[in-house]
Amino acid sequence: MNLESVMQELEALGKERTKKIYQSNGAHEPLFGVATGEMKPIFKKIKHNQPLAEQLYATGNYDAMYFAGVIADPKAMSEADFERWIDGAYFYMLSDFVVAVTLAETDIAQEVSDKWIASDMELKMSAGWNCYCWLLGNRPDSEFSEGKIADMLELIKNTIHDAPDRTKYAMNNFIYTVAASYLPLHDKAVEIAEEVGPVEVNLSNAKSKLLNASVNIEKVVEKGRLGFKRKHVRC
Repeated sequence: MNLESVMQELEALGKERTKKIYQSNGAHEPLFGVATGEMKPIFKKIKHNQPLAEQLYATGNYDAMYFAGVIADPKAMSEADFERWIDGAYFYMLSDFVVAVTLAETDIAQEVSDKWIASDMELKMSAGWNCYCWLLGNRPDSEFSEGKIADMLELIKNTIHDAPDRTKYAMNNFIYTVAASYLPLHDKAVEIAEEVGPVEVNLSNAKSKLLNASVNIEKVVEKGRLGFKRKHVRC
């Protein structure tokens, strides 16, 4: 399949209701409104195809950009490629669920994420923190420096309440993910969550909301799912 045929198939799968949901979350034209599950039959025909993924991402069409992440070959992407992708990610569903997810399947994931976290740019920071969440929830604990993860928890404790809103979401998710999936620092993450307390986020399309990592951590403990790891980052 080529770019034109994929775009035609995506357009045929678009639904107005789904499109409105995406737009309410920050997506803008062009987009078709394709439910992610509807993309699986197209993926089965294409599998992974990095050149086609690059063409799709460059369209600026949200559904095409999302599908680019589905068919991307992360190990064929360089740091410069990921910088280009994050620069094109204009809202969180792209930065956190396309770029961060794709990056999490590479050997340069931590290195790139560290730079993004230090960037002071909301969606880069969000993608960096979320990439670590995908990593911690998938890879063995031995792949991470306990001291480094502990320092990251301390950084969150000291900065989360003053961070941009999407970054707050990602930081809150990081605390939860460390507690749930990185056993060496479970207790420290629980302590940090309690010290941080509820985190207020203000979103343009809704009333302010309170995030509370402690509540979600308690649910994981109750279900006996501490140490849970996904088999795959991308579905």
